[in-house]
Amino acid sequence: MNIKCIIVDDEVHARKVLEKFISDIPHLELVRSCKNALEAMQVLNDQNIDAMFLDINMPKVTGLSFLENLRHPPAVVITTAYREYAVEAFELDVIDYLHKPIPFPRFLKSVSKIEEKLKAKSENTILNAQVDTSKPEEFIFIKADKKTIKLNFNEIVYVEGLGDYIKIHLKERSIVSKLTIKRMEDLLPKSRFPRVHKSFIIALSEINAIEGNQIEISDQKIPIGQIYRQNFMELINAHLKK
Repeated sequence: MNIKCIIVDDEVHARKVLEKFISDIPHLELVRSCKNALEAMQVLNDQNIDAMFLDINMPKVTGLSFLENLRHPPAVVITTAYREYAVEAFELDVIDYLHKPIPFPRFLKSVSKIEEKLKAKSENTILNAQVDTSKPEEFIFIKADKKTIKLNFNEIVYVEGLGDYIKIHLKERSIVSKLTIKRMEDLLPKSRFPRVHKSFIIALSEINAIEGNQIEISDQKIPIGQIYRQNFMELINAHLKK
């Protein structure tokens, strides 16, 4: 299976290094080497891309800002000279974080992680196709406290991202699980549990009020992130009685 890749980096030398690495691996196919996020966006809109090697420090639109705005990103490997953005990057569910200058053996490890991600995605697609979707499930199972816990959707108030972990606030208790908030976002039905901030997913049915850029839910005030506001308000407007 060929893995279709793009490079997004404003530095010519950095792109050349990655282009050479990709050309040395037969099953990697370089679709485009982009010098900025706008070029990359056009490629992602036009083609199915499996993996993206993304720099952070770029002019106009940084790599992390670009990634935050992608609704369905490919598998992403960060390639950067800066170590301090690792936590923020992994909160966005990146596959790996490579520090420049990148040695080829370390690049190979990232490729292996991409392959594992794509294999798991393919297996999930096959499994979902075999499941009867005529009656959607009202629960999921997650790992927490060394147990597999059944989580009913009608119990969830909101989900809070804590780096590599999430805290799920339920009506009667809270659960901490070793999931990223991006993974939890994928597990929950988006029409009922929109992501409203890089660190928060909320239950639409549990909202008490919305004022400015804050949501009142339970006894908390949840901020609405700028990049999530439009989608969230469209969802609210669909339920608005005029």
